[in-house]
Amino acid sequence: MKFITNKRLGLSNMNVIKKQIARLFLSSLFLPSLFLLSISNFSFAELPKDIQWETNTDSPEWSSDKALKGGTMRYSIPSFPPTLRTVGPDSNNAFRSNLLDNQMPLVELHPNTDEVIPLLATHWAYDKDGKTVHYKINPLAKWSDGENVTADDFVFALELNRSKHIIAPWYNKHYTEQVIDVIKHDLHTISIVGATPKPQKDLHIFYSILPRAKHFHQLDSNWVAKYNWKTEPNTGAYQISKIKKGKSLTFTRKINWWANELPYLRNRFNPDAVILKVVRDPNTAFKYFQRGELDTFNITLPKLWHNKAQGPMFDKGFIHKIQFHNDIEQSASGIFLNLNNEVLADIRVRQAIASALNFQQVIDVILRGDYQRLPTFHTGYGPYTNNKIKPIEFNLNNSIDLLEQAGWNNKDSLGIRIKNNQRLSFKISYGNKLYEPQILLLSEEAKKAGIEITPYYLDSTSFYKNVIEKKHDMAWLGWSTGLRPAYWQHFHSDNANKTQTNNITNLANIEIDGLIERYRDETNEKNRIQLAHSIEKKVNEKTVFIPATMKTFTRSAFWRWLILPKNEGTKSSESLFNPFNIRFGGLFWIDSKMKFQSLAAKKSGDGFEPVTIINTQFKPL
Repeated sequence: MKFITNKRLGLSNMNVIKKQIARLFLSSLFLPSLFLLSISNFSFAELPKDIQWETNTDSPEWSSDKALKGGTMRYSIPSFPPTLRTVGPDSNNAFRSNLLDNQMPLVELHPNTDEVIPLLATHWAYDKDGKTVHYKINPLAKWSDGENVTADDFVFALELNRSKHIIAPWYNKHYTEQVIDVIKHDLHTISIVGATPKPQKDLHIFYSILPRAKHFHQLDSNWVAKYNWKTEPNTGAYQISKIKKGKSLTFTRKINWWANELPYLRNRFNPDAVILKVVRDPNTAFKYFQRGELDTFNITLPKLWHNKAQGPMFDKGFIHKIQFHNDIEQSASGIFLNLNNEVLADIRVRQAIASALNFQQVIDVILRGDYQRLPTFHTGYGPYTNNKIKPIEFNLNNSIDLLEQAGWNNKDSLGIRIKNNQRLSFKISYGNKLYEPQILLLSEEAKKAGIEITPYYLDSTSFYKNVIEKKHDMAWLGWSTGLRPAYWQHFHSDNANKTQTNNITNLANIEIDGLIERYRDETNEKNRIQLAHSIEKKVNEKTVFIPATMKTFTRSAFWRWLILPKNEGTKSSESLFNPFNIRFGGLFWIDSKMKFQSLAAKKSGDGFEPVTIINTQFKPL
């Protein structure tokens, strides 16, 4: 249930927390800054009249009031990050989410109900223009260095994201053409103006902007190098406290974190510290985990769940297993073909490759039937997903026909096709060795059509750099998801043939560009859905992305001293032991007494009942 107020903000039916928010809100309403005044040569813009402020403290919380603070959580990452910046060169890497998850947004969507809930903002109001949202920033909000979060930090964030000094063309363009303005009304009130009207919930997502600590940054031509290894102030529960270059990074929970007792945040983010240890080989990392040097390990892949997650520590109940079903947008996971490769520029070759990849065999043999084939780039987005699209099926005869039509009629002594003295050979880049068996199986089948696909493993940092600089032939990866399909960053020609953008196929098509631009500007949801279906169909026809597989669960192994809430997770939980994610993470805690008891039992040779949990509460029908 939403709590809706007008400017008088009645208090009769509020609980204590609502009263506290209301007092903060009321105090700001009578500041003279609501009117157009000049203070120290700065004019505050006036808010529209008769807007209705909303908040929401009534949705069910998903943490446990039994959670305990304390202890240190340890897990592994496959490589050391190339930078601590979250924008600019080399910033789009796997580690980046740990930084962004500790930078709170104004609002978020509830992980079970999808209702809007307050975070950095206490209240919000929708403008009559359909493209502007007004926000009240929580006056209690503080940066990790103790400075207050103010409207100036949001105004500065827009300036930073538009600056050429950050060398981030996607940010420059998005925060110029899509986020039109951030307006300061007083110290804790802002308006964010988008380019076009959208449904109210969508406004928070498409036109969101994270604050940047204005007092910390100096925007100039040296910004990228200067801030490469600086720890930027943040607003979340943890901050980096220790860095061992190439070895580990430690995050420490803030003492008296300003948001500790706020609805939806209390009883979460419980360990005192989180250590991310660099272990480049996943097999080595699993050995560390089995020895108790790491507290949890992702065992989603069938090879891990069925084969490796067993032995004395599992049998004696020291390590538990859980399979937790979620209901989320599916990652666009698969093979991306770079059209800058002159051979891959021929659509017949791309279609031939797609026809030569036997993903069903991968599912049956390697994935043990636990996964399904991903149908298309945007899957799981409700009505926005075009359910009529199916991936190109494995068909060697079709692959061979297409290649012969494209002039690849001859073969060398190894059976690889040749045209104009050039072999039909590609490198497929990937950043996780656990996917290597799938790639090897696919390449063996493709060879039967005369296509050579050579695995090219890079550690995750080097892999992201290779891909974002568009140096790959083919790349196997999965993109993170969002509330709505995101076409412009992945498939618009504005982002093609440039480094540091997410159009890693370099697709540039006038017709698709036009559809994407109409999709971005469309205000009618029914029309937007139709446009989404059309774009998805056109992109699918170009065969620049070959969908791999999908699953509707996450799997973890964890030492018994890591405790989860009664429901273990949420509908949106991509991982149960993510320590930072503001929407679904930070639910577990460390039971220090149980850890002491467990280590003593392990030393003496005793044990406990083995535990395997299967949670299907949110399993899609």
